[in-house]
Amino acid sequence: MAALFTGVSRVAMAAEADTKGGVVVPRTVVDPINAGSVMQLLAGLILVVALILLLGWLVKRYSGLPGQNRALRVVASLPLTTREKLVLVQAGERQLLLGVAPGRVSLLCSYDEPLIEPGAAMGEFASRLQQAISRKESE
Repeated sequence: MAALFTGVSRVAMAAEADTKGGVVVPRTVVDPINAGSVMQLLAGLILVVALILLLGWLVKRYSGLPGQNRALRVVASLPLTTREKLVLVQAGERQLLLGVAPGRVSLLCSYDEPLIEPGAAMGEFASRLQQAISRKESE
């Protein structure tokens, strides 16, 4: 097995008899599995796998696959328990306050004017949310 990768091909000598003159002519037979053919096989395999990965990346990058909508984005998130959280989502000009639990998403409130600006600090989200809830309860 080590001889395959050392670059030395195994050569077998075969004798072939000439039917007319009875002369024996030595002929060299090259082993079909040598280091050159194995390297060519590996290079081709690597090239095909790289081409498949490149095409997959291009399809994902430049096609209209789901999840690439830039009009929706999460502005802030506030964990309530280990499995439940509040999420503020920017949807066009509106902001939506969603309750997210395993297997369920509920719309809690919809705001026409932004509750907080996208990219604001997380601590500000909690305080602004508390203000909005207290305002809603006082009405």
